[in-house]
Amino acid sequence: MADLDLDVTGYANGGAGVARHDGRVVFVTGALPGERVRARIVDDKKASFARAAVVEVLDASAHRVDEQCRAAAAGAGCCDLSYVDADYARELGAIALGDVLTRIGGFGHGGSGRTHNGDVPSDGLEPPTVAALGDEVTGWRVRTRLAVAGDGTVGLRGRKSADLITVPCAAPVDGLLDGAAAMGGAAGTELVLAVGSDGRRHVAELAAPTGTGGRGQGRRGRAQRARSARSAPRRVRTVEGDTHVVYTVGKRTWSIPVTGFWQAHHNAPAVYSATAVDLLQAVGVTGDVHLWDLYGGAGVFTAALCDADSGFTVTGSDIVDTDPGALAAADRVLGDEAALTHRGQVVSTIADLARPDVVVSDPPRSGAGADVVDAIVAASPSAVVHVGCDAAAFARDLGRFAAQGYRVRAWRGFAAFPMTHHVEGMAVLTR
Repeated sequence: MADLDLDVTGYANGGAGVARHDGRVVFVTGALPGERVRARIVDDKKASFARAAVVEVLDASAHRVDEQCRAAAAGAGCCDLSYVDADYARELGAIALGDVLTRIGGFGHGGSGRTHNGDVPSDGLEPPTVAALGDEVTGWRVRTRLAVAGDGTVGLRGRKSADLITVPCAAPVDGLLDGAAAMGGAAGTELVLAVGSDGRRHVAELAAPTGTGGRGQGRRGRAQRARSARSAPRRVRTVEGDTHVVYTVGKRTWSIPVTGFWQAHHNAPAVYSATAVDLLQAVGVTGDVHLWDLYGGAGVFTAALCDADSGFTVTGSDIVDTDPGALAAADRVLGDEAALTHRGQVVSTIADLARPDVVVSDPPRSGAGADVVDAIVAASPSAVVHVGCDAAAFARDLGRFAAQGYRVRAWRGFAAFPMTHHVEGMAVLTR
């Protein structure tokens, strides 16, 4: 198909501009609302829409800037909006978040929302805005992972490709990538680099994946084997520094395995935990509360709620996660609190826990899902703080809560990864 000249009129979750051609929606990667672009179709499989990529910007938006990330400009899959000024990028994030809350979650704004199960009130909430986590557009990332090629070359994977991009990304904090190009080992290994709150850098090497699960043939079989390989245990070798990284949030300090989970943005743990406290205060939570901290990892939310001068007192917390390293860190930090850690899948684990007064739920990108939301609703907490790192999954979870009688009282959005389309959502719900 020949290249198309398109007028971009909207913006979609996932970071693409929205245009139309012959009555058909075209999602255009690299385009901004208000622009006229020349685009090339890259996916034409669906009858209702196509996907395209910008070949040339014919009439640029005033919000388009020179690429702020050289790696992204070279094709890396890191900073997909590094060509957009930061303020406008957050406006786009708010547009995308508001769209999925309406289209997927079923929420209307300014009065009521609608789900598949009927009308649910939204207390006149306007769509959430998206706030910055800090002043920096570049130099905010304290953790990153780099791939290693067969010749020892180190770099980021290409956008939707296995290409290796050796140009450095603009997101890492100063010093995180220093000397990384010389640290490459065997093909298929990965380097995990992290800087702690004390300024020390630590580097670990993950051995090449060895999983071989998945017996299917063709494309599906390859995908199954790739997923199995990624999830299989991998040998870890310390290249620089220690096996654990020190992070401080508020009054407490955690020691987290270099390869374990921690927020990428250096301000994210403090901002998200403070927001959880603010949201619970906003809905009038007081007195003694028993907390479920679901997908709670190292217990940062539990610590924040225990330490806050908030009008409520956490008398006990059940922290549920599947990561033993994170739960061990929670045990070390929260040993003086009435906090218990539970290793296991959320939906099966919480069935045996004491009823909560408050739930904080921070699921992975796929969202909590119907079974977990239903189990939380069945426990009937007085307040739920729900967190989402994928806008569509966040909206879907909130819609399911709302369909079962929980009302969103407040919500917030954050630019979790500057220079990208990713948005973090937080909401508080009560009955």
